[in-house]
Amino acid sequence: MFRTHTCGELTAADINRKVTLSGWVQTIRDKGFVIWVDLRDRYGITQLIFDAERTQEDVIKKAQKLGREFVIQAIGTVIERASKNPNIPTGDIEILVEELQILNGAKLPPFTIETETDGGEELRMKYRYLDIRRAPVRNNLIFRHKVAQHVRNYLSQKGFIEVETPYLIKSTPEGARDFVVPSRMNEGQFYALPQSPQTFKQLLMVGGMDKYFQIVKCFRDEDLRADRQPEFTQIDCEMAFVEQEDILNNFEGLTKHLLKEINGVEVTDFPRMTYDDAMKRYGNDKPDIRFGMEFGELNQVAQHKDFNVFNSAELVVGIAVPGGNSYTRKEIDNLIDWVKRPQIGSLGMVYVRCNEDGSFKSSVDKFYDQDDLKAWAEVTGAKAGDLICVLSGEIDKTRAQLSALRMELASRLGLRKANEFAPLWVIDFPLLEWDEETKRYHAMHHPFTSPKPGQMELLETNPGAVKANAYDLVLNGNEIGGGSIRIHDKAVQSKMFDYLGFTKEEAQAQFGFLMNAFEYGAPPHGGIAFGLDRLVAILGGQETIRDFIAFPKNNSGRDVMIDAPASIDKQQLDELHLKLNL
Repeated sequence: MFRTHTCGELTAADINRKVTLSGWVQTIRDKGFVIWVDLRDRYGITQLIFDAERTQEDVIKKAQKLGREFVIQAIGTVIERASKNPNIPTGDIEILVEELQILNGAKLPPFTIETETDGGEELRMKYRYLDIRRAPVRNNLIFRHKVAQHVRNYLSQKGFIEVETPYLIKSTPEGARDFVVPSRMNEGQFYALPQSPQTFKQLLMVGGMDKYFQIVKCFRDEDLRADRQPEFTQIDCEMAFVEQEDILNNFEGLTKHLLKEINGVEVTDFPRMTYDDAMKRYGNDKPDIRFGMEFGELNQVAQHKDFNVFNSAELVVGIAVPGGNSYTRKEIDNLIDWVKRPQIGSLGMVYVRCNEDGSFKSSVDKFYDQDDLKAWAEVTGAKAGDLICVLSGEIDKTRAQLSALRMELASRLGLRKANEFAPLWVIDFPLLEWDEETKRYHAMHHPFTSPKPGQMELLETNPGAVKANAYDLVLNGNEIGGGSIRIHDKAVQSKMFDYLGFTKEEAQAQFGFLMNAFEYGAPPHGGIAFGLDRLVAILGGQETIRDFIAFPKNNSGRDVMIDAPASIDKQQLDELHLKLNL
């Protein structure tokens, strides 16, 4: 065999044992009369020693030829290490090597394969197979495996059945752009890769599989804003004969289980907040509630003077920054420049210093007196020593801008602690949202989402006011899961397609299989899908999902390691009946 033990296994209890280890050469320290080699595998590092007084000359000569990342096999005896290393589990011992075999040589790697590396992200993505050897990446992948195993075990114990659904499906017009796959055997026709297994899991409910889940790849051909990937992984779940409360209770249980088993954290409180409240209090539908800085709407106390910037605004809104009065003018100017960046898009920021003596100093003192500014402090909850930051403009844009500022300030103040977890259910989303480009309503989630009970009639008179029987699970300012109670009645589903602008023929062509299935007895059902990549990153105390994906793509959707996407040759194009129009 190539090894009797791994490189993270041997301890002082194994002294005098003869062992065989295999792995990669991490470092070499050649002092002439003695050579030390750190041997690495995914389990850890063990030090090898080649001693001129105790090791045969031919073995030492082999050791002198070793380079970083050589793959070797070493046979020897476990001895006590003279200079112990308390930072690794094997730090009390080393292997006095008697036989050495070079299993494979290696080129000098393009970056150091250490915990702290000199390789930039793009370089490490190009050589991802080398990057995976580094402890942080390796440990992240092991951590992801651990989370997935806990999910599978928990759901299985709760009676859920894992069922695989197809990857080659039919393109539908709702949601993001599909990735399409031409069919060689069906000329001129295309499959689509699933954005989610939505219709299939509903069909499984019709089929009587009343508790379904799978950990599944999903695909969306959309611009990769922020930290997104064109292919991502969902924990996809559906249940029959349930109402919203059943879904929320079941998946609170899963989240509590993961936080306890993975992070050792007991979380009992899952507050609920309506979409409207989330937007009003935090400016977005996935608020981070680990800290305060809730919005205070200032229209009533700020639009009565001659400051036209506020008077002409749809919304004047502010937040109180704890301890922010200590900021220098330069630091405040930096915040103003930050909100003016194109990514944020604000025209400026008004600020108020809340002094320790109870007085106020503002950038708009010319227009507002101390009583006015005191009213602002009361609305925003500002205390002595705080700083009030105020933005104004159109309602939706201003809320988004202040939300971004709130998160930036929280990061600067150290309020977004990775070891603190604050889950939150956001409920009562709008069912529909207006699209200015197409001049019609679109489903905010998807066209199978049920309206809240008793609101179907509102679709006739005030479609924008209809609330969806939908819910998102938010953790630390990130949406980690979202779902809804589905429409299970064919007549209601047909009416929903009408409101969304589908003709009868379009609805039948796109979703006829689902409508037909509903005629054979569809149970009430609903579900939720967790974003596994995001969930794992948050549980792992990090922000970037790429760090927890074995072979991620860059911000342009490219795999720089295998150089994909790539052109295909003319023969393949001809077989697929495709002609490029470049």
